[in-house]
Amino acid sequence: MLYGIVAALAALLLTAVLAALLRMFALRFGVVERRPGRPRAVPLLGGVAVLGGTALVAGAGEWTQVAPLGADAGRLLVAGLGVGLLGLVADLRAVPLPVQAGGVAIAASLTVPYGELGLLGGLLGIAWTVLVTFAFVSLDHADGVLGTVGVVTAFALSGCAAAEVMDGTTVLLSVLAAALAGFLMQGRPPARIVPGRCGALFAGFVLASAAVLVHGGRETGSGVAALFSLTAVGLADLALAARGPGGHLAQRLRRVGLTSRGVVVVIGAAAFGGALVGLLIDLGWVGAGAAWWVAGGVAVVVLVGGAGPVSRPRRPYPFPSPGGPAPRPPIARRARPQTPDGLKTQAPSQLKSSRSDARCA
Repeated sequence: MLYGIVAALAALLLTAVLAALLRMFALRFGVVERRPGRPRAVPLLGGVAVLGGTALVAGAGEWTQVAPLGADAGRLLVAGLGVGLLGLVADLRAVPLPVQAGGVAIAASLTVPYGELGLLGGLLGIAWTVLVTFAFVSLDHADGVLGTVGVVTAFALSGCAAAEVMDGTTVLLSVLAAALAGFLMQGRPPARIVPGRCGALFAGFVLASAAVLVHGGRETGSGVAALFSLTAVGLADLALAARGPGGHLAQRLRRVGLTSRGVVVVIGAAAFGGALVGLLIDLGWVGAGAAWWVAGGVAVVVLVGGAGPVSRPRRPYPFPSPGGPAPRPPIARRARPQTPDGLKTQAPSQLKSSRSDARCA
């Protein structure tokens, strides 16, 4: 218990410090990303801080044997580091999406519990891990959204792992939740640094793989219901984003009129509700049928949110924002004055040149 508190505080502070240092490094070498609605480019490499803080603290517990991860959680951490490094390469270079999906699938094949799921169940677990991982990648389009949903999901999954007496996985998920919370010190709106593809792939893969690992030995109905409830917000955002550019959940909420911080609060509350249902199903306090309420909410969000336009129509004239200054009217060019006989007057520079030519003649 004491080590868990110390490890969480260490991961939180270490990630916050790493994020501040990597922000300066990213600005120095131009590792930035331009986001809609931001006048300046935002530094990347925030995912390196999350990856480093999680790996260092969890690795220290394994090395000192104070909180050993065990074989399953250790394999999960190593595979997550590989996926995070792939995301870092994608932040620095253009990596095709099929290559990223293939890398995530290969890493997921190393963490799926085939002994409990079987071959067919293992293949379905790999597909689910890839889907949920890129659902978390889809959340990384607005400041603070990925970190908030990741913190809520990681804490709920750590409770599920603790109920299954999976101590190593519980420690890893608790450290990841603390690392994401430390990142939010720099990544809350307006974000001073963003996680990028590195942080999104790492956090999404660890959470998705841990969810499959924790619920692998449960009954099919309750296990699927808990898995869906825990990741419902990310799946809803991925479904909305598939409709076209500008269709992410946060972008639609901004068009309704919410501020960037209000968007984080609303999406965080939705993630908390889904994670709570998943945790209660896992603990056996409610039946698997409670997931239908979550599924109904996701269906309403996808259908109603997808009915509107995905982008604002272009305005012919810029209207002032609420409380902002009025736009300047277009500058009209003045016509050149004319003489009474209708001839245009010459500019002063032309007059000087004509006089100099006359003197030379």
